[in-house]
Amino acid sequence: MSLDHSQAPVLDALARYHASKHLSFSPPGHKQARGADPRVREVLGDAVFYGDVLASGGLDDRRTRSGVLECAEQLMADAVHASHTFFSTCGSSLSVKAAMLSVAHPHEKLLVSRDAHKSVVAGLILSGIQPVWVDPRWDTERHLAHPPSADDFESGFAAHPDAKGALVTSPTPYGACADLRAIADICHRRQRPLIVDEAWGAHLPFHPELPAWAMDAGADVCVTSIHKMGSGLEQGSVFHLQGDLIDPALLKTRADLLGTTSPSVLIYAGIDGWRRQMAQHGRGLLERALHLAKQVREAVEAIDGFHVNDRADFCGPGLADDFDPLPVVIDVTGLNTTGYRVADWLREHRHVDVHLSDHRRINTQLTHADDQETARVLLEALKAVSAAAPDLRPKATVDIPPPATLRLQQTCLPRDAFFGIVEDVPAQDALGRVAAEMLTPYPPGIPAVLPGELLNEPVLHYLRSGIEAGMNVPDAVDPQLNTVRVLVDSKG
Repeated sequence: MSLDHSQAPVLDALARYHASKHLSFSPPGHKQARGADPRVREVLGDAVFYGDVLASGGLDDRRTRSGVLECAEQLMADAVHASHTFFSTCGSSLSVKAAMLSVAHPHEKLLVSRDAHKSVVAGLILSGIQPVWVDPRWDTERHLAHPPSADDFESGFAAHPDAKGALVTSPTPYGACADLRAIADICHRRQRPLIVDEAWGAHLPFHPELPAWAMDAGADVCVTSIHKMGSGLEQGSVFHLQGDLIDPALLKTRADLLGTTSPSVLIYAGIDGWRRQMAQHGRGLLERALHLAKQVREAVEAIDGFHVNDRADFCGPGLADDFDPLPVVIDVTGLNTTGYRVADWLREHRHVDVHLSDHRRINTQLTHADDQETARVLLEALKAVSAAAPDLRPKATVDIPPPATLRLQQTCLPRDAFFGIVEDVPAQDALGRVAAEMLTPYPPGIPAVLPGELLNEPVLHYLRSGIEAGMNVPDAVDPQLNTVRVLVDSKG
């Protein structure tokens, strides 16, 4: 039966709530903005508070008999060809943990691509799952990791046939994509589920020229951030399920275990409204976005000192399998400076914020929200920073080690290291010790060091040289890495 995608059950229920003039003697305590500080109302506007009601006992009755959220989730599943969809107001960081806990139990093995986000590592720490790391494909020319190949996962299962499933990140924050169909086939031949962290792929189901998305590629669970490439609010996330390898009731209980008991109706409404927008107008909106991205890429390529990474750079033997053109990733090495300095200059002098920056790139992400005017502002800012490049020199050097030394040895479970007896030691004394913390350049948030990994000099030098050049490592106990947290009595 075809569903009516002109509906937005959460938004419609909010409208009914306001029209009925409910008087609440329950949380939230601001009581439809009446109690909020006028100074807060002046900045946020009253609409924020009007949309902030209880999910049960407000938006719906106390037993949720109207099925508002259930109906919204069914519409989302239908829009993206999933069997089941669950909304989360705690971001994809929660959703991916719930998926992991549904596939493997403590001390069981899970194949995980080593370019996973820190939220995946947090899931390993909380669950006690034993990761079997699958190395990403390393571009030695551009010093960039792409998702592992299907053959890499085949080898992982061959070496660890007791692994309960696999997890891969695709697309990466740089737009590089894995061959999800082939990886799903490898998992399913063994009756093992595939989890895809597709946080950066909310838009993929809605235009045929974009890379294949996880559900269409046969994945079992897909985690998507609606706020990244969609138009939902921050923390809006959904996870989709299909097939019979994971019980939907089990997945829901794992999410309930981790999630808040006070979900934000505002975030639910953003997810619901975005689904309706994409179901009705997504193809046209993304058609314009792809056309704009093509124009912007060509214009950036013509600016002195810039090179736009394209399919020819990211895809090919030993590299990524597919490519999303909307993250406009710009190599700035032609300016003889770092992406960190370019990003800082753009924010300070042109009030332009980029998505991420690293030792040689910036990512100027485009979405369906962009138009000719935002593109004009971006291009003018990039021309200005190109002209100002001499002021950004000399650049600080980020010493990136080769893959063989960048990849550290895992000596114990991340959980055991994180919750072990620890001490903070000077960085020079941390060599040969087992890390008890994550050390993560952020964004994009892919840890260089995990709890339980044996620290070596090249990786510590890379991180400390990166910090001097402008890298941010916010999850370290000492963000300057003058000290490092390690396990006591953990000399290798």
